[in-house]
Amino acid sequence: MRLLSGLGLCLAVAAIMQLSATGAEKETPKKLLRHVVMFGFKETSSEAEVQVVVDAFRNLPNEIPEISGFEFGTNNSPEGLNDGLTHCFLVTFESEADREAYLPHPAHKAFVEVLKPHLEKVVVIDYWADK
Repeated sequence: MRLLSGLGLCLAVAAIMQLSATGAEKETPKKLLRHVVMFGFKETSSEAEVQVVVDAFRNLPNEIPEISGFEFGTNNSPEGLNDGLTHCFLVTFESEADREAYLPHPAHKAFVEVLKPHLEKVVVIDYWADK
């Protein structure tokens, strides 16, 4: 009986070791703080002026080390549900402290000044995402 019990334990340990060797065990996902910013620009703003805003936003990761990831795109949804929002930016932080450093950062404030004359509408939402 002890032999069978010991054999069962050995088989269980071997199975766990096999999972570890193949990477099949689950890792605890790392959470990332996502800062989603969507803009709609004034009709009076030219394409060149909008591009200046986009370029200024896209440069922020070079100036603010707390930004751990950055993506940008323009709306191309065929659904017509964008409500005047045309540009989307996804800024990623690893912590709330990083976001807290970003918001009042001089480079972010300078970007907001570039944006203001052209901004018609903005939506911002932040959320924690599993990686």
